[in-house]
Amino acid sequence: MMDAIENMMRRRSTRSFTDRRIEDEKLRTILEAAMASPSCVNSRDWSFIVVTERELLEKMADANGRPAEPLRGAAAAIVVCGDLSRSFRPAKDYWIVDASIATENIILAASALGIGSVWLGTWPQMERVYAQSKLFALPEDIVPHSIVALGYPAEDITGERSDRFEENRVHWNGWQTPMNE
Repeated sequence: MMDAIENMMRRRSTRSFTDRRIEDEKLRTILEAAMASPSCVNSRDWSFIVVTERELLEKMADANGRPAEPLRGAAAAIVVCGDLSRSFRPAKDYWIVDASIATENIILAASALGIGSVWLGTWPQMERVYAQSKLFALPEDIVPHSIVALGYPAEDITGERSDRFEENRVHWNGWQTPMNE
C-alpha cells in the first residue's frame, strides 16, 4: 500500500471499470476505513448500504440520473447514509459533514487497495435523496448522502498527476491578499 499523502495526491476518479469482482475482505477494509472517520462528538451518525447486485446498481443509476452512469459498470457501490437517530442533538445537521468525511475515507481506502472509485452526489438534491430512499425502503431517519461507485479500473490510473496546489487560495492568519499577488 502507498503512503497516505501519496495516495491523496495520486487518486483519481474512475468512471470505467473491469468486470472483476471486488473481494469481500477489501470491501470490509473500505467499510472499516469509513467507520474510522471522525464524527461530531463521536456520534458515528452514518450507516452504509453495500450493493453488489447488477440489477440494483442499474436501478440506483436510474434513480440518480445521468451523472450516476458509472454505476452501470461498477462491481459494487456504497451508499453513505446519515442516521438522524444518532446525530448530535444540539446541531443535527453535522450528519452531513460526518457523511462527507466517511465518503472521503471510502474513496481513499479504495484507492490504497487499487480499487477505482467515483463519488456520485445525492444530498442535497432531494429528488435523488427521495429516489434512493424509496429504492432501498429506508426508514425516515436514514438519509442517503452519497454513493461511491467502486470497481477495478478499466484503464491505468496510477500515473503522475499535475500539481493542483494554488498559492492564491491560501490566506495566512486572516483574509488578506495572498503573498504572491
